[in-house]
Amino acid sequence: MTSFSDSVRVSTAVTCILSSLVGLGQAGPSAASANAQIAAAAAAQGWVPDGYYVPPYYPAPYGGWVDEWRQSYTKAKALVDSMTLAEKTNITAGTGIYMGRCAGNTGSALRVGIPQLCLNDSPAGVRHADNVTAFPDGITVGATFDKTLMYQRGVAIGKENRGKGVNVWLGPTVGPIGRKPKGGRNWEGFGADPALQAVGARETIKGVQEQGVIATIKHFIGNEQEMYRMYNPFQYAYSSNLDDRTMHEVYAWPFAEGIHAGVGSVMMAYNAVNGTACTQHPYLMNALLKDEMGFQGFIMTDWLAHMSGVASAIAGLDMDMPGDVQIPFFGNSYWMYELSRSALNGSVPMDRINDAATRILAAWYKMGQDQGFPATNFDTNSGAAVNQLYPAAWPFSPSGVTNEFVQVQADHDVVARQISQDAITLLKNDGGILPLSPSQHIKVFGTDAQKNPDGINSCTDRNCNKGTLGQGWGSGTVDYPYLDDPITALTAAASNVTFYNTDSFPSVGQVSASDVAIVFISSDAGENTYTVEGNHGDRDASGLYAWHNGDQLVQDAASKFSNVIVVIHTVGPLILENWIDLPSVKAVLIAHLPGQEAGTSLTNVLYGHSSPCGHLPYSITKQEADFPSSVTTLINSEFLNQPQDTYTEGLYIDYRWLNKNNTKPRYAFGHGLSYTNFTFTAASIKKITQLSSYPPTRSAKSGIPNFSQAIPSPNEAVAPSGFNSIPRYIYSWLSQGDANGAVSDGKSSKYAYPDGYSTSQKPGPRSGGGEGGNPALWDIAYNLTVTVQNTGDEFAGKASVQAYLQFPDNIGYDTPIIQLRDFEKTEELAPGETTTVTLTLTRKDVSVWDVVAQDWKVPAVDGGYKVWIGDASDSLSIVCHADTLKCETGVTGPV
Repeated sequence: MTSFSDSVRVSTAVTCILSSLVGLGQAGPSAASANAQIAAAAAAQGWVPDGYYVPPYYPAPYGGWVDEWRQSYTKAKALVDSMTLAEKTNITAGTGIYMGRCAGNTGSALRVGIPQLCLNDSPAGVRHADNVTAFPDGITVGATFDKTLMYQRGVAIGKENRGKGVNVWLGPTVGPIGRKPKGGRNWEGFGADPALQAVGARETIKGVQEQGVIATIKHFIGNEQEMYRMYNPFQYAYSSNLDDRTMHEVYAWPFAEGIHAGVGSVMMAYNAVNGTACTQHPYLMNALLKDEMGFQGFIMTDWLAHMSGVASAIAGLDMDMPGDVQIPFFGNSYWMYELSRSALNGSVPMDRINDAATRILAAWYKMGQDQGFPATNFDTNSGAAVNQLYPAAWPFSPSGVTNEFVQVQADHDVVARQISQDAITLLKNDGGILPLSPSQHIKVFGTDAQKNPDGINSCTDRNCNKGTLGQGWGSGTVDYPYLDDPITALTAAASNVTFYNTDSFPSVGQVSASDVAIVFISSDAGENTYTVEGNHGDRDASGLYAWHNGDQLVQDAASKFSNVIVVIHTVGPLILENWIDLPSVKAVLIAHLPGQEAGTSLTNVLYGHSSPCGHLPYSITKQEADFPSSVTTLINSEFLNQPQDTYTEGLYIDYRWLNKNNTKPRYAFGHGLSYTNFTFTAASIKKITQLSSYPPTRSAKSGIPNFSQAIPSPNEAVAPSGFNSIPRYIYSWLSQGDANGAVSDGKSSKYAYPDGYSTSQKPGPRSGGGEGGNPALWDIAYNLTVTVQNTGDEFAGKASVQAYLQFPDNIGYDTPIIQLRDFEKTEELAPGETTTVTLTLTRKDVSVWDVVAQDWKVPAVDGGYKVWIGDASDSLSIVCHADTLKCETGVTGPV
C-alpha cells in the first residue's frame, strides 16, 4: 500500500544550505553524510504533524506504454539513442535565468536537430510579448460555466503561443484550487471546486495542444498560499499536509483530468507536501503522476524550485527550470554539469536520464514540433528590436535582433470579449433597476472605472492596483495591447454620464431621485514576487474587503443616491456585509478580471444588449469566520523552521464546508441572476454502464522502450575543442579532467540512496492503466437530460445547468452533502424558446478513493445516488435517482 498515512515518513527536503556545502552530483561519503545529518535534524524537529507521511516510491516509472504516445515515444527513443550524454543532460534543464528570449530556455542538441525549447507564461496568454491578446483570467473563464468558451480560449491562446514560437506554454493553472479565499493566485485557476477546475483545464489543454503547443498543468500540488511558498538558505518552504483521500478527491482531481486530456507537461509546486519538497517528492512524481495517473509527458520544476541533483532525478523530475540554483547569481546548477557528472559516477542511472530525455522529446514529437514550428520571435526581457542575446551575461553578451513584432492577435478579441461578458455575475437586481436606459443620468465613482493614467502597462506584471483591475499581478499576467475601460464604454453607451475619478466620495451637488450612481470597487492579489499596498501576494493586508476604501465609497454613495449599482473587479470573494443590505444598493455585479475587454463587455450587460449569465466560481460568505481557520489563516510569521499548513478540513472546502455546517452564505457557489427566467423540466436519467465496486482490472504495461544503458565514455560529456563559453550560461559539458574524475569517484564510493530505493520497474498500481488512471474511470455511468425554457417575455439569455451528486447514506464513507459533477451552458434562448441539455456522470464521479484498496470504489453499485440539477448550488429543483432511474421536479434542494 502506498497511502499518505500508512508508511514511513521521508525526511524534509535538503535545502540549498546543503547544496552550497556539497556538490549534489557527487557520489561519496561527504554527500551522504551531509544529507543524513540534515535529514536527522529535520526529523528530530517533528515539524510535520503525526499521521502525515511520504511513502518511498522508486524507481521513476518509464513512459511509453500508453497507446496515444507510442509513435511519439518511438521517434523520441530513436533520437535519444543517437545522443551523447551531454546532449541528453543539456535538454533536461534550462540555460539560466535571463539567458534567452523566453522565461525558460532549455539547452539544445543541434547536432541531432533539437533546438532550444522556449517555455513561457502566462496562463492568460503570452507574457511579456507584443501584439498579443490579454485574455480574461482563469477565474473569469470559470465564471462563465461554459465549456465551449473554455475551449475556444484555449485554441486562441495556443495559436498566439505558436505564432510567437513558444514550445511549452506554462498553463493552465489548477493549483491553487482556491482552498484559501485570500490566496494570492486563486484567480489564475477556474474556481474553488475540483470539477470546475478539471473541466476548465481539460478544455484549455485540448484547445492549446491542438495548435501544436505543449501545455503545462500546474502547480502540483498544495500551493494554496503565496507567502512562505519557497525554500531559501534561511527558511524552509511551508509543508502542505494532506491525507490520501483529500489528495485524490480534491487537489489531484483536476490534474488527473488534465493528464487524461493528454497534457504534455506538469509543473511541480514550490512548497513541500507532508514535509518533503514537491520537486524531489518520490510519491508525488513517481507514484501519483507517472504510475497511478499514467502521465507520459515530462515533469518540470517551477522557476528556481529545484532542490537537489541526484535526489530529484531519482524521484522522477525530468526538467529543471530555468536551470539555476535558488539564488541564481553565478550560473550554478544542480543539473546540467552536475547531472553529467552524476551519470558518469553512477549516482543517477542512465535509464533515468534516457527516460527523462525521451519524455521531453516525446511531447515535442507528439505536438508535431519537429515539422514547421515557428522559431521564437519575441523577447520577454525587452520590447526593443535589438537586445543582448543573453541579458544575464551582461556586459559580456553579444547583441542581435530578438524582437520581430509578429502580430498574432487575429480576431481573438472576439472570444476574449465574449468570455468577459458571459462571466459577469449579477448578484442582486432589486426592483429590476437593470438593465439601464441610455437616457438615464449616470454618475460614476471610483478609480477602477478608468484605465491606469500612468499607462496600462506601467506597472511591471501589473504589480499595482491602479485604474481598472483587469488582471491580478505576477507571472500570470499579459501586457495589454489596449484596455477597453468601463468609463470609455459607458460614455459611448449613454448620453449623460458624469465621472468622478476618485475613491473618496466627492461633492456631487443636487441629486434627483432618478439619478443612478455606478460605483466601481476592486480587490487585487498576485504572486509573492511583489508586495502591493502591503499585500504579500496573498490578501494578507486587505483581507476579504475592497481596496482603496471601496466599501466606504459604496456606503457614501448609498447615503446620497436612491439608486446605486456596484461593479466589482476582483480576484476572488469579498465580504459585502457593510453595504449589501442598504436599500439604495439596488444592483451588484461581479465582473471578475476581464483582461483587455473590460468596457464594452460590461456595458452590453448594463444596457441590456446581453442578459447576464455568469455564475460564482466560489462562495461569498457573510463573514470570514464562516470558513474554518485552517483556510482563513495565512502563514505569516515563521523563522528557520518549516511552517506547517495542515488540511484539517479535508474534503470540505468552499460550499462543501458551508453545507456541512449548515452555514448560509450571502451568495452561494454557482449563484448568478439573469434578466429573464428559466424553467428546468422533463428531466430523465439513463444508466449507460453497469458498474462494479471497483474498476475492471487494468491492462498491463506493454511496449515499453528499453531505456537501459551502460555508463558511457567520459568523452561524451566533454566540451568540443575550442568551445567558447558565455559567462553565467549553464552548460552540461565537463572538462576532460572532471569527466575522468567522475568515473573514478564512482568506482571508489557510492551514493547513499534513500530507504526504499530500487531500480526494478514496478508493474503499476491497480488504480492506474491509462492517462489519468484506469481508463474505466471515464466510462459514462449515467446520462441525464433536462429541458430548459426561457419563460421570460422580454430578454433572451443563456442558462447554466449544474449537476451536483449526493452520495447515498450509510455507505461507510464521509462525503460532502453535494458535489459539482457536471455543467452545461445553453445557447442564447429567445423568450419562449426551449432546448435540451445533456449531463453526464462517469464512474469516477460516483466513486470515492479507497485508502485501503488504493483504488476508486463505487460505494453503492446501483444504489441511492441522487443527482440534483439547478442553476446554483443552493438552487436545485430537480432530483434524479440512480436506483429507480426516476426524476422529480419542483422539489426542495438538499441545502
